[in-house]
Order: sequence, then structure tokens, then C-alpha cells
Amino acid sequence: MKLSTQEEYGLRCLLRVGRAGAEGASATIPELARSEGMSEPNVAKMMRMLRRGGFVKSTRGQSGGYTLARPAEAIAVGHVLAVLGGRIFDANFCGTHAGSADLCGNMGDCSIRTVWKTIQSAIDGVLAQLSLRDLLRSETEMTGWASSKGSKASTLPSYEFRA
Repeated sequence: MKLSTQEEYGLRCLLRVGRAGAEGASATIPELARSEGMSEPNVAKMMRMLRRGGFVKSTRGQSGGYTLARPAEAIAVGHVLAVLGGRIFDANFCGTHAGSADLCGNMGDCSIRTVWKTIQSAIDGVLAQLSLRDLLRSETEMTGWASSKGSKASTLPSYEFRA
């Protein structure tokens, strides 16, 4: 499973805004673009989505920029990812992945749907416990956080499928 570029970039921008806020500052589009190695139009798009999602607020003017709209501990990473790109599996999945037919031919008995539901449930379980405040930690601290939550990510095999 892969996160989309939009989800990755949007989350990185939000983290950068959170870090700036922890130092009592705001972050501008040019600063975010420079620090994350992204184009200004792309950062502007991410920030627009994050603002519309209620995660950041913007201030115009000389000392303007973006700040978090609420405390980092009140920003659920799962909600951020949903705003930036959606979920792997939702109620409309079978209708939007039906191929050329109106409905999937496997609607009545679909083993794949069970897999997607199970994966989405596992992802939701992790993301429900994860706030932006958690992601503002160092990688070492996050490794400890993941271990305390019972993550088996480091022991699972990694699969790469090629066509």
C-alpha cells in the first residue's frame, strides 16, 4: 500500500507548520516550499486543502503565514489523511471499482472486499491513536510509540507486486 504524493506532501507541510508553531512562529508558503523541497504552487494547494479541512488557519500581511487551527494533540492524523486523499476502502468502493459494468460482478460474494475492509480497519485502528502531536516527535521516539502500541510493522514481510 502506498500513500499518495498529495497525502505525503500535505502531512509534511502540516508537520512543518506544527513545528513552526511550537517555536511561536507561523510558516509561509515560500518557507514551506524551500524547507520541504516542493514547488510553491504545490504547497499552496496542500495548504488550501488543510485550511478547508480545518487543520490550519492563515493570516495575511507582513507577519502572516499559516498556523495550526487547533492544538496538535487535537488533530487526528487519520482525519488529515482523509481530507488529503481519502480512505483505501469506503462504502462506495465497490461502485467505483466495478470496471465497465454499473455494479461489480462480485457484489454478492467478494473475498477481496473482506481484505480491503480488514486492511482499512487495521489502518483506522493505528490512525485513531495518532495525533499530530505524536508526529512532532523524533523518529526514535515514534519507534518507541509504535512499539508501545503493539506494532508488528518491523517484523512483517514486505511485498512488491510487479505486473
